[in-house]
Amino acid sequence: MSRLLWTEPAVADLDSIHAYISRDAIVYADAVILEILNAVERLVDFPESGRFVPELDDDQTRELLVGNYRVLYEVDFDRVSILTVLHGARDFPDQEF
Repeated sequence: MSRLLWTEPAVADLDSIHAYISRDAIVYADAVILEILNAVERLVDFPESGRFVPELDDDQTRELLVGNYRVLYEVDFDRVSILTVLHGARDFPDQEF
């Protein structure tokens, strides 16, 4: 069993996603965030269940696809660190996570 850690940028991503969606439908915004949180929670028991990130040459960084979102994370021994949450239609950022 792994420990789950949300980084500050990933938490900020969730806040931004919720704020954007809730402009039209707060109930749907809540549902999307809950879907992401539930998917990420499964990483505690199955940390390597996500796929390798195609844009990165890094075998430590993986991603879960949750609806329209990509949740990037790293597995390090007994810890899973959530790095960022991106909308799948957006360009992949040119940054280190």
